[in-house]
Order: sequence, then structure tokens, then C-alpha cells
Amino acid sequence: MAEVHVIGQIVGASGFPEHSLFCKWGVHAGGAWKILSGTREGQTQVDNPQDEERANWSHPIDIHFSTKGLQGWPKLHFQVWHQDSYGRNELYGYGFCHVPTSPGMHNMECVTWRPAGSLREQISQYFIGGGPQMKNPDVVYTGADRYKLTTVTMGKVQLQLGIILRNFDKYGIEC
Repeated sequence: MAEVHVIGQIVGASGFPEHSLFCKWGVHAGGAWKILSGTREGQTQVDNPQDEERANWSHPIDIHFSTKGLQGWPKLHFQVWHQDSYGRNELYGYGFCHVPTSPGMHNMECVTWRPAGSLREQISQYFIGGGPQMKNPDVVYTGADRYKLTTVTMGKVQLQLGIILRNFDKYGIEC
């Protein structure tokens, strides 16, 4: 079977309204894809930079896939969270990006967004914190009903990914 090896890191995030950020991440692939090694999801540590705008995580990603076809190419999805001084966690943004289809090193930025909510929810969020969250986070990367959402743009997650493709030509799969 053809194989894809993704080796890299979630470097960090920038452009968010507050510091003290962490990220929950996961990978989603179609039915023809099988994970041979590596983890399907994870979470970074909380970084609270004092003198800079960027949270640095340097969280490793190492996933090895096998596949029978290109349909359902893997996607990385993210949830960026803010932790306040009382230890409460507030969702700051959702985002996803496709794993690159060409071999080599790739520096990527994944834009994030959050649901805007109603006027009442926005006022409540301003004074109390919290905010609307997705009931089904799969909507973030499936796109089925994503076009119906009213959203607010947030920051960006930076990634460095090395992609290794193996046996694609041997099994008649063209990238």
C-alpha cells in the first residue's frame, strides 16, 4: 500500500486577543486511510509569553499512514484555548488544514475562527467570558453545514511539517 509519513511540529500561535494559550489537535482521514503509527490527537502545553505576541508550543507530530487511494486525504484540525488566571479555559478558535500532498518540508499557517453567537451571547461573553462552542466539532473539517455559521476570525496556528511519500507510483496512485 502507498504510505504517507507526517513528521513535524505545531510551532505556536499568534494573533489571538490574549496570552496563555494551548491547543487541542487531531487528524481526520477518509475510510481508505489507516494509521500505522503515531497518535490521532493530542494537546499542547499552556504557553504564557510575557514579552511577545506569539505563544510557542513546539509540540511534535509524527503520524504514519497507509492508503489505498487519495480520497479522504488527511486533515489536521485545531481548537485553540485560552486559560485565564483562575485556571478557567475559554475556546478561542477552531481551524483545520490539509496535510500537504507534496513531499518535503512545509511551513504552514492555519487560520482560526470562532462562532459569533447571538447579540446576547456576545454581551455575556464580554462581561462574563466563555462563549458559544460547536455542539459537533466535526463540522469544522467536514464542511457539511459550515457555510451556515456566523463566525469571527481569530489568530493563526503555525506548523512545520515534513512529508514523506512512499510507494505511490508502485500502486498506481498519482499525486
